[in-house]
Amino acid sequence: MSFYSDKRNHHATLLGLVVGVAYAFTIILTLEVCVAFYQWANFFTFNFVAAVAGVTGFIVFSDLRSHAVENTSMMVHHFTTIVRLWVGTFFVVVLALYLTKSTADFSRVVMTAWLIITPFTLTATSLLCRWWALRLYTAKGQRRTAVFVGFSEDAQRLSESFKTSKMLGISPLGFFDNRQGTQRVGAELPRLGGLMDAISWIEKNPVDVVFVALVHARSSDIAPVVDALHDSVASVYFVPDSKMFGLGHMQYAEMAGTPVLVAYETPFIGVARLLKRFVDVVLSLIILILLSPLLVFIALGVKLSSPGPVMFRQFRYGVGGQQIVVSKFRSMRNDPLPRGEEVRQATVGDVRVTPFGRFLRKTSLDELPQFFNVLEGSMSIVGPRPHAVQHNELYRKQVKGYMLRHKVKPGITGWAQINGLRGETDTLDKMQRRVEYDLYYIRNWSLTLDFKIILRTVLVVLKDRNAY
Repeated sequence: MSFYSDKRNHHATLLGLVVGVAYAFTIILTLEVCVAFYQWANFFTFNFVAAVAGVTGFIVFSDLRSHAVENTSMMVHHFTTIVRLWVGTFFVVVLALYLTKSTADFSRVVMTAWLIITPFTLTATSLLCRWWALRLYTAKGQRRTAVFVGFSEDAQRLSESFKTSKMLGISPLGFFDNRQGTQRVGAELPRLGGLMDAISWIEKNPVDVVFVALVHARSSDIAPVVDALHDSVASVYFVPDSKMFGLGHMQYAEMAGTPVLVAYETPFIGVARLLKRFVDVVLSLIILILLSPLLVFIALGVKLSSPGPVMFRQFRYGVGGQQIVVSKFRSMRNDPLPRGEEVRQATVGDVRVTPFGRFLRKTSLDELPQFFNVLEGSMSIVGPRPHAVQHNELYRKQVKGYMLRHKVKPGITGWAQINGLRGETDTLDKMQRRVEYDLYYIRNWSLTLDFKIILRTVLVVLKDRNAY
């Protein structure tokens, strides 16, 4: 949710809502079946469970970005994805029961059976949704023909998506471009002529959709074609160049009734910001309360393993590029930094890391004090990992878009970390890839993505070999 409205895929939005309802209904129905088959269970007792599970399941499984129409497997979550999302939903239900002190009122047999059976019923629902969506978008008479007037890289990607995705329901016929060397560009899409040839061709060969690429051609060349399209029944789309001004990603939006192209924006405005903050505070409090004995044990271990303070505090950049103080359990010797020497990242076999510190870094337990940073408001549980100020100043000059990471609060874990970019960034290429993943997270944020990152972080920490 933002101050601008995104109208890119309104039909996908509605379709995602329908699928979300189908998944929620499946979750509730599976629970009711489990209750019915267990003679000592009572339907009335499980009404609260059904309500929480239905609402949570709808939110989790109707995430609109999971149903992007560009994807041929729209509506189909792979079984492993379904299991992961379902486990997250089940965890929310159990947490709700725990907080309301009503866990003793529910049959463990029913809850266990429900936990095991539901992924299979959700998979069946997923396949049914896919079958229904395919029939809806690919039925006879529903597919539309299209041509491109001007052919940019974005238009090329779009034409290739049409060829590979049945859900889009569009068959590209060819393109018009004044450049002679574009005949074989775009998955062998044929060149039908120059820009001015489009007018007579469309008059003789009516098409359903015309895509006008706003690149390579002068406005004086495009204007007559667009003017002629006023006398046709074709739908007309403009395809702006996403790399305009050297930008790598742009989105369509609307502000105060005026269409705009969004190059960079934070997703955390208004309700989204409050929702993100609420989840951060609640989860941080729960984690700190549950792990408080472990925090005391680690603090004692750090103190006994080497002389120096328990906590290591370092200045880093937060949201808006403002400096914040990030806390960690100290994992290195408390050696004074020589005058003029820059902070060095820990490396494999770094002699500064203590034996106990190596264990903390390997298990990421040294990061636990950052949940206090989250409560304070300077960090979030999920977001781009913060780097030392010296590293920021270095990489902002070498990696394009580096500082855009700071449009949101830094996180304890992030999209880059669960995709193999955890540990030392000893090359510029690694940092560039990390920035790409961070910007992807900012552009595609959702609560579902946050929970997905949190769950996958636990798995990564257990088996990752890149931390030291």
